[in-house]
Amino acid sequence: MSLANRLALLFAACAAAVALIAGSLFSQASALHFVELDRQLLQGKLAVFADILRGADDPDALASRRAAIQLELQRHPELALRIDERDGQVWLASLASLAELPASSQALQRWSSGASDYRVLQQRLDNGLRLSLLLDITHHQHFLQQMQRLIWLCVGLSALATALLGAWVARRGLRPLRNMTAVAQQVSASSLTTRLPIQSLPAELGELAQAFNAMLARLEDAFARLSAFSADIAHELRTPLSNLLTQTQVILSQPRPLEDYQEALHSNLEELQHLAQMVGDMLLLAKAEHGLLQTRRESLELGAELAALAEYFAPMAEDAGVTLRVAGQAALSADRGLLRRALSNLIDNALRFTPNGGELRLSTASSGATVRIEVANQGPEIPAALRERLFDRFYRADPARREGNAEHAGLGLAITRSIVRAHGGEIRCESAEGWTRFVLEFPA
Repeated sequence: MSLANRLALLFAACAAAVALIAGSLFSQASALHFVELDRQLLQGKLAVFADILRGADDPDALASRRAAIQLELQRHPELALRIDERDGQVWLASLASLAELPASSQALQRWSSGASDYRVLQQRLDNGLRLSLLLDITHHQHFLQQMQRLIWLCVGLSALATALLGAWVARRGLRPLRNMTAVAQQVSASSLTTRLPIQSLPAELGELAQAFNAMLARLEDAFARLSAFSADIAHELRTPLSNLLTQTQVILSQPRPLEDYQEALHSNLEELQHLAQMVGDMLLLAKAEHGLLQTRRESLELGAELAALAEYFAPMAEDAGVTLRVAGQAALSADRGLLRRALSNLIDNALRFTPNGGELRLSTASSGATVRIEVANQGPEIPAALRERLFDRFYRADPARREGNAEHAGLGLAITRSIVRAHGGEIRCESAEGWTRFVLEFPA
């Protein structure tokens, strides 16, 4: 069942319940009102008959009052009267059926005879007579029955009307959902730019539309990255494969000396090493993205680790004319091999972009629940729009690609971020005032 039909039925059930309760209360109030009116009428008329019979202590006096009683009963045809003497014999009964009326001590009771209903009020006088005054309430009962039938009719009609109106209102109110469905049906890998118009939606659907638009934005970004990644990896693989194919075809085109074959094999080996390194890096990134990168943690003194890395890169720094400095002490539980690989990528990048005579600083510090490692180098400032993309696969800030370079395929920073996140940390790039800093923060 659709949501609109469910809401319509719910509205109909609520309307029927409210109408039924209201009608029942009204019917009960009407019945009580009639009872109170009947009580007042019977009490007034019973007082009149009691006044007529006052002082009638013997049969002659009682007989003299019969005419007055009959006259009063003729004035009110809806009333009936029975008078019992002291010994219980019926002295007067305006209706033949009143002989069956039982004596009762209740102030007001109800009695039925044939097709007629009566309200009965009895009273014993001081002279020993018992008066039983009856009021015919058959027309009252007919009125209450008609009112009950009217209530049930109103309940049914109100439920039907509310169901129809509720269905119309629900369908009109759920129109934004149908619009969202139409937009969702238009979304495909080639049309992820469609967005829902949030301004025209009700407040209850605004958050859902915002979440839907955010999901589309994430999908669009993911598809764009995937397309760029496919193009990049195809470009990176094409160069070494093309080199391998060309060199092999050339060397086999005619007989050559042994030294030429050895040189060709050495060249092919370099290209194969490039491919093997790229495939290994891609496998590492895939494991990291799926949470499968295993870390064998141990307690590390970061100051000593940075000093060891500085010693390893010292010859390259000297060749590049870069001053390499290390500062700070901190302790961290991490995988030594993975952490060194991440920092080596950062140091290698810093050395390549630090001008001759510049400075490269490696520092670490601990503050509260955070351990911080910083790799900072002097050099040109990186625009803010490019800093986040630095960690994308195969991304280079310099659009001119270095084809065939096995060491700089554009995966180093992506691998560094994956290693940092595998340790529960985060990495960011800051670039200002002639310094570029890569800041790694880990939980202590």
